[in-house]
Amino acid sequence: MGESRVTHKSYEELEFRDDFMFGKVMEDLNLCRDVLECLLDKPVGELTELETQKEFRFTSDGKPIRLDVYNKDSYGRIYDTEMQNLGHKNVPELELAKRSRFYQGSIDIDFMNKGNHYKSLPESTVLFICTFDPYGYGLRQYTFSEKCNEMDLELNDGTTKIYYNTTYKGNDIPEKLEELYHYIETGEPTGDLSKRIEAAVEKGRRNELWRTEFMKEWALLLDAKEEGRAEERVNTEIEKNRAVIAESRADAAEARVKELEKLLAKAGIPVKE
Repeated sequence: MGESRVTHKSYEELEFRDDFMFGKVMEDLNLCRDVLECLLDKPVGELTELETQKEFRFTSDGKPIRLDVYNKDSYGRIYDTEMQNLGHKNVPELELAKRSRFYQGSIDIDFMNKGNHYKSLPESTVLFICTFDPYGYGLRQYTFSEKCNEMDLELNDGTTKIYYNTTYKGNDIPEKLEELYHYIETGEPTGDLSKRIEAAVEKGRRNELWRTEFMKEWALLLDAKEEGRAEERVNTEIEKNRAVIAESRADAAEARVKELEKLLAKAGIPVKE
């Protein structure tokens, strides 16, 4: 899940790299499959399920967790593809590793909640398309799978996490992936895939239903921010009052101790230090 489905941009300015437009464009089964195959550099089965903004409600407060683009292919493999911009945060604040772990866990729980056995857990891959270098080592992508620390042994639990670096400028990169990176970075389509994506984006900018949905989400975000500011003010006031209460209780306790010390002194009983 990107930071937010909406940005400060107007609807007409939205690009593929913006979370809202990314999710909408990826609703096209064929285009989505081609993007997945480009990212993974291998064939993907026919997509039998495609859901954007798929919700899981596994949090204690009941708030939904949303996956940008959730897919299942004809081989039963599951893919969660996330567009991740840096926004106003730094890389550590994004908690990419913990988020990808949580997303993958949510996929497994959702599968189990449908009455399936853990032995049937499908292969799942979480893909973060980062418009920055997520680890700072200059790689075109960072692929993680479970391995044994003591020897070259794969766990083979069927889970993979991949973080893509669209800012990569090296030469050792598949042509299609380089084309996709260039398009995400510049908005300039140079090949078949990026031209098809750009055509879908341009068409999307003229889609009044999408525009209405975007504006609704923007309004909800502004409301949530305002509620957050009000909640912050209330919590600050509560903490101030708690501090006053704690201080007053401390003063009362100190006064009581002094009173007891006086009584003990009158009775000739020594006060323990």
